[in-house]
Amino acid sequence: MQTQLAVWLLDLSARLPLSWLHRFGTALGWLTYRSSARYAERLRTNLGHEWTNQPKDAFQTVLNASVSEAGKSIAELPWIWRRPLTDIVASVHQCEGWEHVDAALSRGKGLIFLTPHLGCFEISALYTATRIPLTVLYRPPKLSWLEPLMRSGRERGQVRLARTDIGGVRTLLKALKRGEAIGLLPDQVPGKGEGEWVEFFGRPAYTMTLVERLVRSTDATVLMTHAERLPQGAGYTLRFSPLSFDVTCSITRQVNAAVEDTVRACPAQYLWSYNRYKVPAGVEPPATEKGN
Repeated sequence: MQTQLAVWLLDLSARLPLSWLHRFGTALGWLTYRSSARYAERLRTNLGHEWTNQPKDAFQTVLNASVSEAGKSIAELPWIWRRPLTDIVASVHQCEGWEHVDAALSRGKGLIFLTPHLGCFEISALYTATRIPLTVLYRPPKLSWLEPLMRSGRERGQVRLARTDIGGVRTLLKALKRGEAIGLLPDQVPGKGEGEWVEFFGRPAYTMTLVERLVRSTDATVLMTHAERLPQGAGYTLRFSPLSFDVTCSITRQVNAAVEDTVRACPAQYLWSYNRYKVPAGVEPPATEKGN
């Protein structure tokens, strides 16, 4: 019953223009920010670590925009998940750097897309999978009735989903060994035993080591990608940029640094409200927090 009602609401919302949904998202973002002190404090704190040495008015400008963009990321989901795939592709008005995708696949070693919580990260996989096969790692939602909706919205075109478990990792590895592409959220907090504490915007963040393991075992090419929202619901600009690593050093640290650089180019659209610095169950907190 819950799934049927959710499908009806999503389909109804998906009929609205993207510009309307983004306006609603702005209102939703501010309603959430004003009604949840915990949410607001996390957003301000996470953003503040990057803007410590910046003017207060610059911080406030990005904060205000971030509140709106966080709401848009929720409001646009029905449009992304339930609109025809042709509409999704048409909403990407510019695709920058696809030549890096072609070059990576020509190596035959596989391709790893890193898509941080920046802009409309849902659309990146859907657009890409209209052109090439793509296996994407995903974490099942806590609400079981939401999973079929999530899967139906994401598993379109040539997208194949792999759960965040050992079976999912094996699926990713097999895709890379076939010379195909996979997608990961590099700033998603992993579970116990799947990460290490690495600096992220000046604070220790439990960071997945999966990217490093995959790169070292397959020599796959790594590309950073994100879809930036255009003003007034006009659509998106999708960007791909290559990453190169010093394999004598920690690749996990280099991934975090690359995510930071990508976020700094579009800071207002990063999901600063995401609980990036949480201590997962069973994981020892970083030494700096132990001493507090």
